[in-house]
Amino acid sequence: MNYGNLFKYWRTVLVVAEMSLRTQFSDAFVLFAIVFQPMIIAILALFMLRDKGGDYAMFVVIGSGLTGLWSSLLFVSGNSINVERWTGTLESLVGMPTPFDVIVFGKNLANVFQSLLSMVVSYALAAALFGYSLTLTQPLLFFATLLISMFAFICFGLTIAPVFVMYRSIQQWQNAMEFPVYILCGFLFPIALLPDWTTPVSYLLPPYWAAIALHGTSTADMPFPQIAFSWGMMILFSIVDLVIASQLFRIMLYKARVDATLDVD
Repeated sequence: MNYGNLFKYWRTVLVVAEMSLRTQFSDAFVLFAIVFQPMIIAILALFMLRDKGGDYAMFVVIGSGLTGLWSSLLFVSGNSINVERWTGTLESLVGMPTPFDVIVFGKNLANVFQSLLSMVVSYALAAALFGYSLTLTQPLLFFATLLISMFAFICFGLTIAPVFVMYRSIQQWQNAMEFPVYILCGFLFPIALLPDWTTPVSYLLPPYWAAIALHGTSTADMPFPQIAFSWGMMILFSIVDLVIASQLFRIMLYKARVDATLDVD
């Protein structure tokens, strides 16, 4: 997987992202995962914390948005290659001159960008239904964190997609992987409330560092060294994910082009 292709084929990435957005906006499952499910989570959490103040509300807004982001990554990005297999277009895509990893990157970009709707919806709910006046304490750092988090999620999605298409038994656990990540990554409450043995597991999950940085830059004056450390961890995990994805795509393309077994159920 040559990541220089992402710069060489940047127009292809944007076209694929646009086509994916157009398709997914008419998909009821996708809309539920990135809009309605986070909205329900936000309403319940904001109702329970309605007397706690704006900082708690902002924590819920960011956390419910992250739940939508993870759900989109798990189900939409995770199945981004499987969808092509189900529709019979996988062989055509891997055989065309455009590198296949460029196409998958564009699809993941669309999924992550679309998931930002979760935060917008949660913000609107907090303001309209509960009368919160929500402000970002460190807006510049928050948006910088958001960009780094988007890249980290896209890279994480690049490792999930080929795994789901090559090792289909893992998909049996797909639904079970959703809520544990909500909990272990501290989307809606700090991981300090969890047993101590779960902490190392949280540290190994890239969404955890995104949650830490986004919560810290939106609800409190987190010191910049801590923010920078979270950025560094997300970048580190992104590099690791890209290396892993490179090997996974190599195996997957071999199965598609040489073994011709990728489309065999």
